[in-house]
Amino acid sequence: QVQLVESGGGLVQPGGSLRLSCAASGSIFSIYAMTWYRQAPGKERELVAGIGSSGWTNYAESVKGRFTVSRDNAKNTVFLQMNSLKSEDTAVYYCNVQVSVKGGTEVLPYWGKGTLVTVSS
Repeated sequence: QVQLVESGGGLVQPGGSLRLSCAASGSIFSIYAMTWYRQAPGKERELVAGIGSSGWTNYAESVKGRFTVSRDNAKNTVFLQMNSLKSEDTAVYYCNVQVSVKGGTEVLPYWGKGTLVTVSS
């Protein structure tokens, strides 16, 4: 019912920047929180940054001051601007979107398939 397509990952040198996008489509009635997670090799998935429908944001301590989350409600898209990237930011980045679908009564989480970010010289 809802599809998420992430883009923007790739290989970047330490200190560089990348901008991730996650676009939601399908039978969407309303979108609530939109959140980025990441999972590094051998580690558990962790929250990176989130943004609510009203615009509130929250960030992991490790990315505060370097990453910025934003959203375009008209396009059902969430972005993650990543600056001053470090090798420890290397991970697969996933978006998670809380959605109520048309004709439904619940708010359900949907996950993207992930996009790989590699920070290396």
